[in-house]
Amino acid sequence: MTTATRTPSLRLGCLAILTLFLSACSSAVDGPGGRIGKVKYYHLMPDYTPRSVDPTILFERQHHVYGAVTKEQIMDRFGHYYTVFWKADDRSEPVTVRFEYQQALSGLNKRVQEQIIDDIRRSNISKFQVTGQEYQKSGRVTAWRVSVLRGKEELVSQQSALWN
Repeated sequence: MTTATRTPSLRLGCLAILTLFLSACSSAVDGPGGRIGKVKYYHLMPDYTPRSVDPTILFERQHHVYGAVTKEQIMDRFGHYYTVFWKADDRSEPVTVRFEYQQALSGLNKRVQEQIIDDIRRSNISKFQVTGQEYQKSGRVTAWRVSVLRGKEELVSQQSALWN
């Protein structure tokens, strides 16, 4: 086999492997009545600033701290931020997006945040945060689960690897 015939075969093989890898890394979850496309996570930690000259790396921290002036205001912003990208197949009735989580210092206690969404669009975004006194008292989030519900029916859910 000559170099001229090997190069296209090598490129095609690499493309096939890359396609397989990217499809395996997809974080989308389909359920019987909806889809969670992605759960974006950010942990704003005290006493930590990324060491980078790239402005895109520094933006996320600056975005969450924006508007905080005093030390207390900045401390209240420390914690976990979750952004859930989701879709519902039937958009005629309201849904509830539920975020359940456990924290490091709260033992096995599960906490819940919910949002009722009346105006369901083709693509939806829900944001949850564990910050302020809750973060300072109970520590970091160790496990989480996001569910989209209609009444008692679960349309779709996604969870972290440590959720039990």
